[in-house]
Amino acid sequence: MANLTITPLADRVIVEPAAAETKTASGLIIPDTAQEKPQKGTVVAVGTGKKDEPMTVKVGDTVLYGKYAGTEFKYEGSDYLIMREADILAII
Repeated sequence: MANLTITPLADRVIVEPAAAETKTASGLIIPDTAQEKPQKGTVVAVGTGKKDEPMTVKVGDTVLYGKYAGTEFKYEGSDYLIMREADILAII
């Protein structure tokens, strides 16, 4: 897990996406152009929450999120997503 110096504001969280699948269940290798974006990842930073709504996720949680949720960014060579807590569908 990364050690970020970025602190998200309000109800936002920073998620490190899981690696994309490179092989199928039967062992076929999937080329880079055909790999799907993962829809699960690990929470690496959490905001303070809104005034009357505390955050329900915490650092280290593995979460599922929507296919088009969040904004992608690179920080120190790693890819991350920043999204609102409402975009998170479930904690695994």
